[in-house]
Amino acid sequence: MKEFFKRNLLITGIIIGVILGGITGSFWPGFGASLKIFGKLFLDLLKMIVLPLIIVSVTLSIMKIGNPGKLGLKTIIYYTVTTAISVVIGIVIVTTIHPGQGTSFLTGTVPDVISGKEQPGISQILETLVTPNIFKAAADYQILPLIVVSILFGIAFGKLGGSSNSIIIDIFTILDKAIMMVVHWIITLTPFGIFALIASRLGEAGGGAEVLNIIHQLSKYILCVILGLAIHGFIVLPSILYIFGKRNPLTYFSQLGEALLTAFSTSSSSATLPLTMTNVIENAKVSERVGRFVLPLGATINMDGTALYEAVAVIFIAQSYGVSLGIPELFIIFITATLAAVGAAGIPEAGLVTMVLVLQSVGLPLEGIGLILSIDWLLDRFRTTINVWGDGVGAAVVDELES
Repeated sequence: MKEFFKRNLLITGIIIGVILGGITGSFWPGFGASLKIFGKLFLDLLKMIVLPLIIVSVTLSIMKIGNPGKLGLKTIIYYTVTTAISVVIGIVIVTTIHPGQGTSFLTGTVPDVISGKEQPGISQILETLVTPNIFKAAADYQILPLIVVSILFGIAFGKLGGSSNSIIIDIFTILDKAIMMVVHWIITLTPFGIFALIASRLGEAGGGAEVLNIIHQLSKYILCVILGLAIHGFIVLPSILYIFGKRNPLTYFSQLGEALLTAFSTSSSSATLPLTMTNVIENAKVSERVGRFVLPLGATINMDGTALYEAVAVIFIAQSYGVSLGIPELFIIFITATLAAVGAAGIPEAGLVTMVLVLQSVGLPLEGIGLILSIDWLLDRFRTTINVWGDGVGAAVVDELES
């Protein structure tokens, strides 16, 4: 009962933080923008613990599993299939509603973050798997190569055998307990951090009136993205969870409530990872051996919401420029959006940079990204929430398949 009260107290605090942050940023944008430093500090606290959490969790998980082959294969198949489904949903919705028609008055420029960048090809995506300097990768927050290194050392430690193996497992188990203790300390600050993040972002956008004006201009496009994410998040993923994970979707959703609200507020799957692991393992009772492997990998490569968003955005840009896309072009968008979402992990400003790959694959101008940049920060929160929900569902499904 005590744990139940504590969980509900935290989620109530998070909801209050979102509401108060929205009110503050909308009606007092100047004051809201001044709270940015507190939101940044909270986000930095979360990110600070992510790298040791991933390294210790994945290494310990692999040591206990032994051979991650079957578990890894099931995880990757799940992530690939759900990402592909999300892209199909996005393509169907945007080609049905045609949000880009009548938006030719909008003009776009190439954002600074992608100007001068080369198209991220398959070779660049493969290069993100391995790094010659793991310390530099950690400093640059490149998570994927750290996961690869953790898996390799986990296998190696697991094969040592004898007393050496038990000593290393004990050390990593103690480290894991200490890290989770720090995670719980940081989580208590979540309502305050979320309040500052929401208030500062709305304040920087000019307040509620300015945000509503942008939403009005791009209403059909926003509708397509949110409708697609809603179908994937409230129909597809719950169906997969119920059929393959043998769990009640409503119950499971409530157990992940804190992580999902944090994902919406921070717009970062990686920063939300500590809370996601806590909710999935402690609240939903997914086995540690599965949760500690599947969730860090999912926060890095599973981007259902991002893939759907990129498919919708690219086709919207094509419609805005009056470019007609046939079945071959739509198929290319399907393939590239799916692969780009998986390969986005090691690329800074991943969402925008990988969109370059999808745009160039069908010969669309990069300036088109400027059409959607003004609202990207808001939609990013919705797609990140779906990314984290997909990770959580994946952990439950793989756990059931492993049992």
